Amino acid sequence: MAQLYYRYSSMNAGKSMDILKIAHNYEEQGKRVLIFNSELDDRYGKGFVASRIGIKKEAIVYDKNTSFGNIIQLASSDGNRVHCVLVDEGQFLTKNQVQELTQVVDFLNIPVIVYGLKNDFKNDLFEGSEALLIYADKIEEIKTVCWFCDKKATMVLRVINGEPVYAGEQVKIGGKDLYYPVCRKCYSSPNLPVAEDEK
Repeated sequence: MAQLYYRYSSMNAGKSMDILKIAHNYEEQGKRVLIFNSELDDRYGKGFVASRIGIKKEAIVYDKNTSFGNIIQLASSDGNRVHCVLVDEGQFLTKNQVQELTQVVDFLNIPVIVYGLKNDFKNDLFEGSEALLIYADKIEEIKTVCWFCDKKATMVLRVINGEPVYAGEQVKIGGKDLYYPVCRKCYSSPNLPVAEDEK
């Protein structure tokens, strides 16, 4: 039976690398995979899922108006079965899109694996994350280590000009130039490096 999986983590835990690995495993067996990534994720160019270790693969770009059901049904109508759907940056999904993905699982019998952040830099849930926590059949944490200590990272710290930021717009795309994976203690009291002009 197909299921909806939600695999979440903090930043830098290898979510995109996991998607690329799963896609490779399916495709090596001659099975068809559809990969989706948010239009908001343009760090490596729109229309790609890319890992920081340097590998990337083309993806279907989605936004808040994308109908996953229509795209997946259309892809399946050519007689070439879709064996798995992989979604990156799942925190940017809408609740309706998550519900639509449950229908892909329940009525088309296609497994859907969604990867994303759970909480934002203010420790609020994203709309997509909240919906996935409610509707996913299986919820799995991908673990990574805090940037500043050896504890498990469970939060995301936004840093601008060397200072931690705890307020502002929810979505601001960036990598380690802007965000650090951190534990709860280091979120509240990060050991940020001192800027050269402040020494």
